[in-house]
Amino acid sequence: MNIKRRPALAALSLVATSALLLSGCGGDDNGTAGGEQLSGAVVVDGSSTVQPLTAAAAELFQEEQNGVNVTVGTSGTGGGFKKFCAGETDVSDASRPIKDEETKLCSDKGIAFTELQVANDALTVVVNKENDWVDCLTVEQLNKIWAPDSKIENWNELDPSFPAEPMPLYGAGADSGTFDYFTGEINGEEGASRTDYNPSEDDNVTVQGVAGAKGAMGYFGFSYFEENADRLKALKIDGGDGCVEPSLDTAQDGSYQPLSRPLFVYASDAGLKKAQVLAFVEFYLANNQEIIEAAQFVPMTDEQKAKARADLDTLKSKLGS
Repeated sequence: MNIKRRPALAALSLVATSALLLSGCGGDDNGTAGGEQLSGAVVVDGSSTVQPLTAAAAELFQEEQNGVNVTVGTSGTGGGFKKFCAGETDVSDASRPIKDEETKLCSDKGIAFTELQVANDALTVVVNKENDWVDCLTVEQLNKIWAPDSKIENWNELDPSFPAEPMPLYGAGADSGTFDYFTGEINGEEGASRTDYNPSEDDNVTVQGVAGAKGAMGYFGFSYFEENADRLKALKIDGGDGCVEPSLDTAQDGSYQPLSRPLFVYASDAGLKKAQVLAFVEFYLANNQEIIEAAQFVPMTDEQKAKARADLDTLKSKLGS
C-alpha cells in the first residue's frame, strides 16, 4: 500500500505489535482473536479525506496480518456509497453522514450497515503561502466567492483593500462528502456551488493548484493541510463569533464553526461476517488514538470513542460474533 509513512507510523507499528502479542492469549480487542492469522481481502472505498487515516490503519493491520490484503480506494464519499450499496466493498469511508437516498439504495440492495465514527475534522480553507493580504474570512465572504451565481475572479472584487490578484479556485468534486459539507455550510444547500472552479476527488490536485498560484484558494480536510503546511496557509474562519483557526483543539471543542465535522467508516453486515473484515474494523477502533496521531487527524472525544466501540459491540452481538 503506497502511503507516505510518517515517523510516528513506524513507532505505532511497535505499539500495535505489542498490543497484538499481549492479546494473543485471549480476547480480540486489537482485531485478532487469540492471535489467529487471517487471510483474504478487505475492500474499502470512499472519501479522499478519510483515505489517509484508513490507509494508515490498513498498513499497520497488514504488518500483523500479512495474509490479509486491504485495498483503500478514493471514489469520494458519494462514489464510495454507490459501490458500497452495490455490495462491491466491505467498508466505506465517508466525510459526511450517509444520505436518505443512499440508505434507501443500500436497503433496496439488501445491504445492512453500521456507521462508526473514526475521527473529527476541521475542513480547511487554504491559500498560497505568499498570500500576505488575508488571514481570516467570514462565512459571508466565502459565500460570495463560492455561491452558484458568484462572478468573483480577483481578490479586489471581494474586498477593495485586497490586491487585484487573480483568484483561481480549487476544491472537491461533486461526488465528495467534502463538497457536500462545504457547500451546505457555506452556501446553505448541499451541492450549491459555482461551477467555474477546478474540482477533483484527489486532494493533492488542490494542494498543487493552490501552491502554484499566488492568489489561489482551495479547501479540503485538515490532515492535507498539515501535510502541506510548508506550501500552504490555512485561513481562520469567522462563523459569527470572531476568527478561529483550524486546529485539533478547535475541531474537537466545536469552536471552529461552521467547518468542524465528524468522519466515519460504514461497515456492512455482510462484510463483518468475514473474519478478516471484522478484525480490521476492530483493530481500527482499538488503536484509533494512535492511528489518528500517526496520520495527523483530529482525535475523537472520549464520549465519541465510547460510542463507536459500543456500536461495534452491538453489531457483533447481532451478528453472533
